[in-house]
Amino acid sequence: MLITSIGQGLLWAPLVIGVFITFRILDIPDLTTEGSFPLGAAVTVHAMIQGQSALTATIAGFIAGCLAGWVTGMLDTKLHMPSLLAGILTMTGLYSVNMHIMGKSNVPLLSQKVLMDRLPMSWTLDGQTIGIGLIVTGVVMALLIWLFKTRLGLSLMATGNNSAMSSANGIHTDRMVIIGYMISNGCIALSGALIAQSNGYADIGMGIGTIVIGLASVLVGEIFLRGRQIWLRLSAMVLGAIIYRYLLTVAMGLGFPVDDLKILSAGILVVVICLPLIRNKYRTRQQLKRYLKQIGVEQNENQSISSLKRPASTEGLLSRDPK
Repeated sequence: MLITSIGQGLLWAPLVIGVFITFRILDIPDLTTEGSFPLGAAVTVHAMIQGQSALTATIAGFIAGCLAGWVTGMLDTKLHMPSLLAGILTMTGLYSVNMHIMGKSNVPLLSQKVLMDRLPMSWTLDGQTIGIGLIVTGVVMALLIWLFKTRLGLSLMATGNNSAMSSANGIHTDRMVIIGYMISNGCIALSGALIAQSNGYADIGMGIGTIVIGLASVLVGEIFLRGRQIWLRLSAMVLGAIIYRYLLTVAMGLGFPVDDLKILSAGILVVVICLPLIRNKYRTRQQLKRYLKQIGVEQNENQSISSLKRPASTEGLLSRDPK
């Protein structure tokens, strides 16, 4: 169960990293996720059926996701649409695009060799999945760590932190936002390509609920692994993806039907959102109690000192020799 969760979590990790880029780096709620994820799967499966290798098809899926992010970025920055609406419009349009690419709602991979087949056949299926997941996720993390150390990456993070100040310092914020959208949706489409090869098919509805999966994994990762360094934050996203898949696997092992996975995903998201709030409230109450206790001790000490001094001062005032 754990090994399977690790393999599936590594395949979903690029999606979580993509959601992290828009949600945490750019501070933008992007719903293009639910369209770019099946787009990557559709392009990859279609290219493989047309005779392309699994690696070439996967790269094509990544590029398609970047183009979807470019469309959302143009709607957001050039047409000045709200980011939420821009994502919804792109997601809606991608449904038709995916249907045209696949030709039908579900396209299976029959005799085509996927990326997992490039590893030794002596490995188990879970071992092949973990191997490909480690390679792809490791490459994505290495490239992003390198990117965020360059001037472009620093400008991207500055735009997300303070767009007005970044623009005042000569950063083309619109360009940075578009690049952020492209990188994010490229990673999401890459995850869709990997999941399609792992499942053996591409489905038009496989993107439903992916934004919930991504957000839940981001928050779970931030709970278990905290830090300000970019490599640590990306590692937290990978860890969050693995833990999230493990929680779903445990739920299915307890007898929950597959049809309830979406509501379980929503429930996990609610829990991981509420946990930090409850924890912060508890810490605030404890700090307040300690502060009030200290104040109470100081007041008691002051009262005891004043009570010791009062009799002496009263006695001094009343003890006057009559003359």
